[in-house]
This record gives sequence, C-alpha cells and structure tokens, in this order.
Amino acid sequence: MDRVKNSMQQVQNPIPKVLNRRAGANSLEAEKENFERSQAVSINKAINAQEVAVKEKHARTCILGTHHEKGALTFWAAVHRLPLSSNAVLCWKFCHVFHKLLRDGHHSVLKDSMRNKADLSDMSRMWGHLSEGYGKLCSIYLKLLITKMEFHSKNPRFPGNLMMTDKQLDEAGENDVNNFFQMTVEMFDYLECELNLFLAVFSSLDMSRSVSVTTAGQCRLAPLIQVILDCSHLYDYIVKLLFKLHSCLPADTLQGHRDRFQEQFRKLKDLFYRSSNLQYFKRLIQIPQLPENPPNFLRASALSEHISPVVVIPLESSSPDNEPSVETEELVDMDTALQPTHVESKFDNLFGTSSASDPFNGMYKDDKDRLIEQLSRDIRALKEELETFKAESHRLCQALRGRISELEAELAEQTHLKQQALDEGEFLRAELEDLRRRREDTEKAQRSLTEVEKKAQANEQRYAKLKEKYTELVQSHAELLRKNAEVTRQVTVARAAQDEVESVRREMQEKLKEAQEESQHREKEQSEKLQILQRELAESREQLGTLRASITSSQQMSTDLSSKIEALEQDKGGLAEAVTQKEAELSVLGAELEQLQSTLSSERESAVKTAEALQNQLNEKESREQALERQLAAERLALLRSSVEEGERIIQDALARLEHPAHIGCTSSADYLVSRSQAALESLNRLQAGRQQYLSDPTDVSELLRAVAQLAHLVGDTIVQGSATSHMAPLEQADMLSEAVKSCGGDALAFLRLLKEEETLGSADSTVLREGLARITSIGEELRPKGLDINQGELGDLVEQELAATSAAVESAAARIEEMLSQARAADTGIKMEVNERILASCTDLMQAIKVLILSSKDLQRDIVESGRGAASTKEFYAKNSRWTEGLISASKAVGYGATVMVDAADLVVQGKGKFEELMVCSHEIAASTAQLVAASKVKADKGSANLVRLQQASRGVNQATASVVASTKNGKAQIEDTETMDFSSMTLTQIKRQEMDSQVRVLELENNLQKERQKLGELRKKHYELAGVAEGWEEEEGTGAGC
Repeated sequence: MDRVKNSMQQVQNPIPKVLNRRAGANSLEAEKENFERSQAVSINKAINAQEVAVKEKHARTCILGTHHEKGALTFWAAVHRLPLSSNAVLCWKFCHVFHKLLRDGHHSVLKDSMRNKADLSDMSRMWGHLSEGYGKLCSIYLKLLITKMEFHSKNPRFPGNLMMTDKQLDEAGENDVNNFFQMTVEMFDYLECELNLFLAVFSSLDMSRSVSVTTAGQCRLAPLIQVILDCSHLYDYIVKLLFKLHSCLPADTLQGHRDRFQEQFRKLKDLFYRSSNLQYFKRLIQIPQLPENPPNFLRASALSEHISPVVVIPLESSSPDNEPSVETEELVDMDTALQPTHVESKFDNLFGTSSASDPFNGMYKDDKDRLIEQLSRDIRALKEELETFKAESHRLCQALRGRISELEAELAEQTHLKQQALDEGEFLRAELEDLRRRREDTEKAQRSLTEVEKKAQANEQRYAKLKEKYTELVQSHAELLRKNAEVTRQVTVARAAQDEVESVRREMQEKLKEAQEESQHREKEQSEKLQILQRELAESREQLGTLRASITSSQQMSTDLSSKIEALEQDKGGLAEAVTQKEAELSVLGAELEQLQSTLSSERESAVKTAEALQNQLNEKESREQALERQLAAERLALLRSSVEEGERIIQDALARLEHPAHIGCTSSADYLVSRSQAALESLNRLQAGRQQYLSDPTDVSELLRAVAQLAHLVGDTIVQGSATSHMAPLEQADMLSEAVKSCGGDALAFLRLLKEEETLGSADSTVLREGLARITSIGEELRPKGLDINQGELGDLVEQELAATSAAVESAAARIEEMLSQARAADTGIKMEVNERILASCTDLMQAIKVLILSSKDLQRDIVESGRGAASTKEFYAKNSRWTEGLISASKAVGYGATVMVDAADLVVQGKGKFEELMVCSHEIAASTAQLVAASKVKADKGSANLVRLQQASRGVNQATASVVASTKNGKAQIEDTETMDFSSMTLTQIKRQEMDSQVRVLELENNLQKERQKLGELRKKHYELAGVAEGWEEEEGTGAGC
C-alpha cells in the first residue's frame, strides 16, 4: 500500500485511484455477501420444520438485519426459497417471524412486504382448506397479517408496534369525527382477527394436560405474545375513540359500536385470564387484567376511570430459550476442602499414628495434631460462612433490582394517571362550552318570545279600535283579559325554562368543582405515593448499610485469621528451638503451614474482590437512587408548572369573559363580591405558606398545588363577579371597579408566571396582587347597601320591638275602628249606615284575627329560640341567624303598616271620601303580610310543635276575615251603586247618542289607563322585589351572587 501511495504521489495518472475504488467496491460486496449469508443462516434457523418455538436470538438477528438494510428485501429473498406451501409448521413459524418484523423491524418492512400481499392471500386460502392442525392456524394467522398490513398502509401514522400517545392518536384522526369513526371500525376488524387467532390456538390445544411445558405447545403459544401486545394497545385506543365519538355524535348512532365492543371485551377478558394461568406465559410476559365491567360510554366522566392495560416483558425473561449457567466455584472448593485429610494421611504414613510408640515426644505430637485439626475446622467453617455470605449478597442484590423495577413501573403508572386527569379536565371544559352554547340558544328563544308578545299586544290594540258598540266592547274586554292570562302563563313557562337553565348551569358548576376536587384528591394520592417511594428508598439504603457492615465484619474475621496464623508461626519457631530432633516433622509442618497460608491468602484475595464488587454495586445503586430522586424532583416541578399553567388559563378565561357580549347582562351583589375577594386574600395567604413549606422541603409540593388551584379559581371568580357587580353600580364606581378587576387579573398572571420558574419561585412577591384584591374589597364595601349596616347584636332587640310595635298598631287600629263604628251609627242612616256597619264589623273581626296571629307568632318564636339557641343567649341566636331575623322583622313591619293603612282607608270610606277598592287592596296586602310572617316563623319551627298548629289556625282565621272584609266591601259597593240608578226618561235621542259616545270614550280611556296601571304595578313589584332582595340578602343565598 505504501508503494501504491508513493506511485500515486509521483505519477499524475488517475488510474491507481480507479483501482482503489475497485478495491473498496470489492470490500463492500464482500460485506454485503457476509450480511446476506448471516441473514440467510438466521432466517433458516428461525424458520425450520421442527415443532419448537422460534428462538429469540434468531428472530432478533432478523429484526436487526431489517434496520441494517433499511428494508426487508433480503428477508423475502430468503423466504421465497422456503417451501411454505408444503409444510404447515414451516409456514406457522414464518408467520411468527414476519409478525415480529412488522412490529419491531424497520418501517420500510411494510412497504417491501405489500408486494407479496397477493401471495400471502393465496397461501391463506390454500391452508384454509384444512380443518385441523397447523393448516387452519396458518390460514387465520395469514389473514391477521394481511389485515395488519392493510391497517398500517391506510393509517401510516400508526407504528408497527402500535405504541402511540394520546396526542398522536388525535393527530392520526386529524380532529375529524368521520376519520375517528372509520378508524374505530378498522380497529374493530383488526382486533377481531387477533381474537380469532387467539381462540383458534386455544381450541387446538388440549388444556387438560400441561401443554405449555411441551415443545409442541410452546410452538403454538409463542406467537400469542405478539397478539397480546397488539390487543392491549387496540383495546386502549378503541375505548378512547369511543369516548371521543360519544362526545360528538348521538348515542343511538353508536349503538352498533357499543354492541360490538362489548362482545370483543368479553372475549378479550376471558382470553387474557386463560393466558395468565399458563405456565409458559408466566415467565415470559406479565398479562394485564381487564376490569370487571366494560366502560360506560354514555357517562363522560367514566373516561377518568379507564386504566390503559400495560403489558410488561421482564428483561431476564425476554428470551424463552435461556439456559441457567452452571457455576464451577463449588467444584474447586470441594477439592480444596479435601486437601487437609490428604496431608494428615501422608503425615501418618511417614511418622506413624500412635503417640505411645514414642513416649519422649508423644506430648508434643498430640498438641500439634489437635492444633492442625482445629485450624482445618476453622478454615472449613470460614469457607462455608463466606459462601453463605456470597449467596445472601447475591439474593439481596436480586431483590433490590426487582424492587427498583417495581418502583419504575409505579412511577410510569402515576404519570399515566396524571395525563388522564388532564384529559378529563379538557373534556369537562368542552362540556361547559356546550352548555354555554345551549344557554345562548335559550336566550334567543326568549327574545323571540318577547317579540311574539309585542306582536300580540299590537294585535289586541288594533282589534280594540274596531269595536263599534258597547256590548262588543264588553265582550272584547273579556277576550283581552283571557289573552292576557294566556300571555302571563307563557311568560311563566319561559321563566320556568330560564330557571331550569340556571339549575343546569349550577349543576355543571358543581360537576366542575367535583372534578377539581377529584383531581386534587388524585394529586394528594400521588404525593402520598411519592412519600411511600421515598420511605422505601430509605429502607433500601438501610439494607445497603447492613451489607456494608457485614462486609466489614468479614474483613475483621480475615484479620483475626491472620493474627491466628502469626501466633501459629510464633509457636512453630518456639517448637523448632525446643525440639531439635523433630526437624523433619517441623519441616513438614512448615510446608503444610505455608500451604495453609497460600490458601488463606487466596481466600483473602477472593473476599477482597467480592467486597470490591459489592462496593461497586452499592455505588451503582446509589447513583441510580440519585437519578431517581432527580427524576422525582423534575416530576414535582413539572406538576407545579402544569398546575400554574392551568391557573393562568382559568384567569385568562375569566378576563376573556369580561369582553363577551353575553356577560353584559350579568349582575351580582356587592356582598358576594366582598366575600369572594376576602376568600381570594385568604387563599393567597395559604399559597404563601405552601410556598415557604415547599422551599424548606422540596419533596412536599401537595399544599402548594392545592393553594395554586384554589387561588386561580377564587381570583377568576372575583374578576367575573366584580365585572358583574359593576353593571349595577353608579358610573364612576363601575369604572373604578372594572379597572381594578382587570388590573387584578394582570397582577395574578404576573405572580403565577413567577411561580412557574424554579429560579423566581423563592423571590415571587404577592404584594401587588394583595393590594389589587384589597382595592376590590374596599370598592365592594362602598357599594354594599347601607341598610345592611345594622349591628348584629341589636337584631334580637329589634325583633322584640317590631313585634311589640305591630301589636300596638293593631290595637290602635281596632280602637279606631270601634270609634268609627260608633260615629257612623250616630251620623248615618238607612243603607249607608248598614253598609258602614257591615264593613267596620268585618274590619274589627280582621283586627281580632291579626291579634291572635301575632300572639301565636310570639309563642312560636319563643319556642324556636329556646330550642335552637342552646347555651347561647337570645341575642346571639338572632345574630347567628341574621337573614331569618331580618325576614321576620320585614314581615312584622308589613303587618303593622297594612293595619294602619286599612284603618285610614276605612275611615275615608265611612266618611264618603274614600274608595271601596282601596279597602279591598289593603285587605289583600294584610293577608299577604300575614302569610309572609307565618312563612318566616315556620322556617325554623318544629313540624310537631303545638304553637305552629295554633299559628296556622290563626293564619286561616286571618284569611277568612280578609275574605269577609272584601265580600262586605263588594256588597256595600253594589248596594250604594244600585241606589244611584240612571234616569234616561227625560233625555232625547240626540242626548242619548251623545251620552253613548261619551261612554265609549270613557271606556277606551279607562282601558288605556288600566293597561298603564298594570304595567306600572308590574314595575313597582319588580323594584320592590329587587330592594327586598338587597335588604335581606336574597341574591347571595339563591344564586351565590352571580347573575349569569
């Protein structure tokens, strides 16, 4: 080569370079020939006519060959030379190897194999003519492989081993429901072929015998490992796709999918159970167990309960043909153990065995023999103890390796559960968006109903203008009244529908809160499992410390043995000086001792090597533990970042809702806003405490995660409620509140961004966010109604005062009625006196009934306070139940005010200055006020209370008295109107026509005024309801303050 290089440098002719290229090409061709030869040997060894399972090493060589070649041309070239159509066992093993190549080989294997699809189909039909043995199995297996090739060619995003993440699964369907539907059908067909092969293999085996330990049985069972791997992934993907389809399509459309899934679920569960009981699979694969019942696709939350089946293949059992290695150390130890006996026999042959034959030196010989025997026994005991220590160390190392594998599997499962919780949150958000769209549709329907009502009113006005006669006016008036009642009923139905929408919204909010609590519960369980893993790691470290102590003790024993050897050498020197005639014996003993020393030194060296090996294993174990701890810390930090990102999305969603057009109509109370902002401040304090705890102990992140989630929800709620409160506030305060809310949202996002990074987590300052929440609280305090500023300690006195004032007002009203009755009897006569007496008598009865009602109410209040206050005082009881107390005060005020107004109206009626209608209206108001008082008293009363029964009887007496007042008033009005009959006898035709026209004009004016008064009455009632709600806190109790 040097000469060629020199010649190329001297001569500029490029011919040597060409020769060089030819030499390189020859080397490439030789390498290719070697590769094809090795592949052909491996393929022929893997695919042969022997009825044994395919060896893993040959199949692995074929798989590596596809990656080296980047295709399967060499594989197919070798397969075409095999007689697959004439030997069923050969074809069966070909199917097994080809299945492995499709799963684990290069991705171009599928493209190179599609050219032979027609040959495989013909071969499947040919073997299908056989009804038993390997022929039928080969036909089913070939159909499965053809189905697998077609599936992957139609869905190229799926790898051959079917391992995909949820995100890749969504990308494979391109977020199109049609693609997901078609993909589900194809997966059903794919899984059906897998199950057919499963059933065919099991039906061909005699399960009454241990077929899994025979070579013939293992040959049929070996391909099922690939089938189990495929089935676990297909089952998981089908479940996820069916849940996705049920969220987009009606349940009736997917009835066929559910029926087919349930049938395949039962088959797969049974086959997994039967496979897990076979001895052949127990050492090769860990088969998952499916749940007892199939998932309920009609319930969207059932997706969180689904656990993906995971098939575990142990590394030590990846090859079914592994053979246990034979250790040869024990053979050497046996030879070594027999050596002292040989030495002793040799010594006896040379010097004799009887100590009595040499009486002069017999004493020394016996001592030496005993010392040698004792040393031999010590050496054998040390060897046995060293072997026991080696076996125990090996067992402990194996146990630690198995524990580490279990911990890694549990960590993978926890990561999967976390991903499922995130997916469930996304699913709940989609459902919430769907409910929002439905609510918008309902609002559109309400607007259309309002337009229909307006059109109905216009039609009624046009119809009223066409009336010509008085009788037709009366009939049309009655018709309009009936239509008005119908419209009122429709409005009531619409309000009921709106209430139903509100209830659905509240229900979804509760579901969202439950999902959040469940995710927090799962995070807590994950943190507890992490702590358990840390404790187990600590226990592993303690066991490692125990091993180190045992190693130290073994080294100490070696040191003691060395000291004994040194003492023995000293004894040998003393004996050599004392007994010169036994130099031969001493020389033999010296040789024996040297041999023992060499043996001990070799044992010491082996012990040192063993200790070094164990020390290396300990160091490796510690490095693995440190890596696992770093991984756990990274997982905790990732979990914190995901929680903070979720909080940012919640606050951003709340800020986005402020700009939504539908949010303009939302309202809220200042009380609820103050409560939300104060809760957010408390949550911020909790977050600060959780952050300090995390900084002091990075392993405890659970409290910080819960605090971040709670702060995000409360701040988002404060933002939404603040904007809703500004819609009912004055202009200047509304602008201030809107600006404060938006600024608070920006501060919260900035604070969460600081928490997301590990570098800025310790220096994150919440002062700006705290000031923003405090500003919102102060603005809410300014907007709170002033009527709510009553001291809670004064409520008890105020209840007694109002009840006493009501009783006094009723007494005063009864006295005035008696006085008016005496004056009417003295001043009036005839029909007027009769009418006034009847009206005043009914009013007197009403006052008496109200007195009885108030007394019964006082007795019932006393019972309620005595039974409910416990050890507290009466004032403390009223202060504790402030809302109920305020309602009671309001009802008492209404009763007293109604009694006073009714007396004034009766006085005017008796004097002839008032209207009978005013008296009837006052009676109705008194009945309503007493009903409110009864309802307020009945809320906290015991159902079996005797005072409650008397109160209800008194309420019925008030209603009867009210009806009597209304009836007497109507009768009196009719009697007086009968006396004022109109006389038309002296009027001419023209005058009657003029009076008729005036009457028609008056009727139209009265109808117009009636319509206006009804509208005014509706507005007054609405305003009264709003003011009463603000004064008594109805908004806070009913809708948690939110109007949308």
